[in-house]
Amino acid sequence: MSALIGVLGVVYGDIGTSPLYAVQASLAYFTGSGLRYVDILGVLSLITWALIITVTMKYVTFIMRADNNGEGGTLSLMALAGRVARSDRARTIVGVVGIVGAGLFFGDGVITPAISILSAVEGITVLSPATGHLVLPLALVVIVLLFAVQRHGTAKVGRAFGPIMVVWFLVLGVLGLVQIVQHPFVLEALNPYYGASFILRHDRIAFLALGAVVLAVTGAEALYADMSHFGRAPIRISWLFFVLPCLLMNYYGQGALVIANPKAVNNPFYNLAPHVLQLPLIILATMATVIASQAVISGAFSVSRMCVQLGLLPRMEVRHTSEVEQGQIYVPQINSILAIGVVLLVLSFGSSNALASAYGIAVTGTFLCDNSLAAFVYRRQFGWSRWAVLALFGAIGIVDFAFFAANSLKIIEGGWVPLAIGLSIILIMTTWRRGRGLIMARWVQDSLPLAAFLARLPQSRIVRVPGIAVFLTGNLDFVPNALLHNLKHNKVLHEQVLFVTVRNLDVPQADPGDRVRVEEAGPGIYKVTLYYGFMESPNIPRALESLAAQGIAFKPMQASYFLGRDTIVPASVPKLRFVRRWLFLFMARNATSATEFFRIPSDRVVELGVRIAV
Repeated sequence: MSALIGVLGVVYGDIGTSPLYAVQASLAYFTGSGLRYVDILGVLSLITWALIITVTMKYVTFIMRADNNGEGGTLSLMALAGRVARSDRARTIVGVVGIVGAGLFFGDGVITPAISILSAVEGITVLSPATGHLVLPLALVVIVLLFAVQRHGTAKVGRAFGPIMVVWFLVLGVLGLVQIVQHPFVLEALNPYYGASFILRHDRIAFLALGAVVLAVTGAEALYADMSHFGRAPIRISWLFFVLPCLLMNYYGQGALVIANPKAVNNPFYNLAPHVLQLPLIILATMATVIASQAVISGAFSVSRMCVQLGLLPRMEVRHTSEVEQGQIYVPQINSILAIGVVLLVLSFGSSNALASAYGIAVTGTFLCDNSLAAFVYRRQFGWSRWAVLALFGAIGIVDFAFFAANSLKIIEGGWVPLAIGLSIILIMTTWRRGRGLIMARWVQDSLPLAAFLARLPQSRIVRVPGIAVFLTGNLDFVPNALLHNLKHNKVLHEQVLFVTVRNLDVPQADPGDRVRVEEAGPGIYKVTLYYGFMESPNIPRALESLAAQGIAFKPMQASYFLGRDTIVPASVPKLRFVRRWLFLFMARNATSATEFFRIPSDRVVELGVRIAV
């Protein structure tokens, strides 16, 4: 039972707050020409089958089977698909799709807190229309407080998330059920005929409305992304037997209310409640949207760490906010960027209706990426036939593409915002990956092979001094530049030398028993490889302590860490274009230091500068 309650607090916050704006935005296209009974049923039918096809069939039934050692999400699916790819070309395509999906996720992460909190606070205008001028200030206060408390972690607050969301979904269901009992004819919308006839009857306007209908399924990807925290069973059970029925009852209740009272279309969600209960409902809705926003922000922190581990973003400071839960982290840079983005969106758009135009394209783009990667995994890993994959994921892909195409018509109205954010993130990721590849190629070109160095070592007059020297390197087959600089200036070599490299695996967590692998390269000289999954934060000193179990006397207080601080400068013939070169140099200069990222004690670090031209 505790797992089911926890699922409600973390997984369903985003999709659970969609009733605040989904129906209102979908019906907004018909208020000018008048609302018709069959049009409302058509919108309800489209929402119903969007929930069934996109959430229940696609994510809950099929995509959740494609887990990467229990981990979900677009990047995890990308890593899984890359592992089963049979050619470099296929791996490249998989990587591009994964990067696009990750970029669009960050676009969604900026818009979700803005539209959710705005839509909740706008309830005060239903309570008292004269309070409209207070909506923006109150929303900004909630947003600023939300991002300000991130540094303290969500361990304590998280315990309250589940019970609050239980109450929220029960309230959704009860408010809708009251209207359904009074107007049971609204249940006719369960028939897909009404959705199909709505599209055929209205043509272009129906296509526009489809872009608003997708707001009902925003947050569907969270079911897959948060699978590692709870497992498949609690997510599936809570969706099928609690969340989905409560959502449908509320949507149908809003539709019934608007049919009975067309004036309620200005805010059908809050008009469901009696006047005396509207203030408590506003407070509860604000709490629910804060929880939904918190889940998205925490997801952005996790995705950022994945991107760093997969080599898609520069090193960033990652703070662990819980001594018990490994997944609870805080990334200051991402928090600041999200906070600034959300505040700018709220000030620019001013209302949830205006933001609705900007919301769908990021979500639907992520849907398309997930569907493509899942189809690849089902074909290669699960061995499905080409026709079976085409029949299932092709049909779902048509629905996803219809949603994406409908939202693409809103690019001018605001859909450009998530696209701009997504394309910026994609540019950053591809630039960083390309720049790091050039640096590694240049480093290999200029470096001395380790085998040649070790062969000349016995004949050299290098003095061996007591102590342990740890040299971090990206390639164990070459001598780190920091060691060559140390020999050049200090003319000594420690009695025990460790060449250490960190390898990031395409699995969430490395096997603790295989974390450290050691190979003796020469007298007192060892090559050490440390393995970490993309959901882990490296801690080199702690990992090296396990060397004692392999017969190597490692005493942390005797170890000195030698790091090469790369100073990257433009080459005379640059291999990166101007914009990419400037962007890469900016990221490299502002990346978190290796000392901090790998949790190395600063008083045991010796840094030696190296200039590299790209």
